[in-house]
Amino acid sequence: MSDIVIRHVQPDDTEALRQLNAQPEVYHDTLQIPHPSMEMWQERLKPQPGRRHLVACIDGIVTGHLALSVEQNPRRSHVATFGISVSPDFRNRGVGSALLREMINLCDNWLRIERIELTVFVDNAPALALYRKYGFEAEGTGRKYALRNGEYVDALFMARMK
Repeated sequence: MSDIVIRHVQPDDTEALRQLNAQPEVYHDTLQIPHPSMEMWQERLKPQPGRRHLVACIDGIVTGHLALSVEQNPRRSHVATFGISVSPDFRNRGVGSALLREMINLCDNWLRIERIELTVFVDNAPALALYRKYGFEAEGTGRKYALRNGEYVDALFMARMK
């Protein structure tokens, strides 16, 4: 198996990230909507205060993406949130773990982040297991959090403290 390389996003990753997030297996378990446009991804990847994007690559192919957002309110500048997606073709190969390890390294050792928060659908068992593996704990539940396939899905709010 080839090594997983984690790096910051580059402008030429836009199409690969659009395609990754256009897959039903990806947008089903995230807050993404079907058929994302190139313009949306170009806008999303523009530099923004507190925003960092990491990609995972295997043999030069973008296999995963993690967007990290550091809170801009000075009273919450020690907090970050993130979203993650992994290509269905590369699941169960350590891509999600590699992205989370690098994000935690950035937060703990470079960004002065004390708390990392996330929201995950309660029926996304693989994601829940991954987050728990890296020290995230459940803090609450959101009822009817988001629509998916015409039905509301509940969410779990989780956090990891340094």
